[in-house]
Amino acid sequence: MTSPATLLSARGLQKTFGPTQALSDASITVDTGEIVAVMGPSGSGKSTLLHCLAGITRPDGGTVSHRGRTLTDRSDAELSELRRTEFGFLFQFGQLVPELSCLENVALPLRLNGVRRAAAEQQAAEWLERLQVSEVAAKRPGEVSGGQGQRVGVARALITRPSVVFADEPTGALDSLNGERVMSLLASAAKETGAAVVLVTHEPRVAAYADREIVVRDGRTTGLETAA
Repeated sequence: MTSPATLLSARGLQKTFGPTQALSDASITVDTGEIVAVMGPSGSGKSTLLHCLAGITRPDGGTVSHRGRTLTDRSDAELSELRRTEFGFLFQFGQLVPELSCLENVALPLRLNGVRRAAAEQQAAEWLERLQVSEVAAKRPGEVSGGQGQRVGVARALITRPSVVFADEPTGALDSLNGERVMSLLASAAKETGAAVVLVTHEPRVAAYADREIVVRDGRTTGLETAA
């Protein structure tokens, strides 16, 4: 059984891509407001685990639940709505829309949820200021540094005040200084909004920002420990 604080849980996940078994009996729980680092070597299955938790990939076996309701039996439309309203995403290369300004990129999740442009862009400007990148509001993603782009990505991930943010190697393309800055701002902003964070990484310095660590090896969750 899960505790009342459990926001997201997975039990016995299995996923195969052709001859490759990406997940084999993987399990995880994430409580409201906590940061959990999912660690493991390249190819261990940690990104597949994140995609299953986020409803991007359907597992072949096992269950995923969010707020006590199973994700694995929801329709594609229901999962899409869940990703727009309850989930935020931050990826290694930001995946910002190159044709839009940074301000418009941050406002985009609100616009997709029906918020008027002026209101959405006002909130986006406030988030850019919070993430210390208000100076890039009018610039396009190709005109900003990698560190600035990732902070824009953090703002976009959190603007809808999601219950959980999925961050897949968010500092993997950054130098150590910019990586530390992005992680510090992500962790503090998530704590302020009450969002949980599922953080996929292979870097101990990034995992140090988490409340807990879970290790994935050969598609299995092999250990759980408290981060220092």
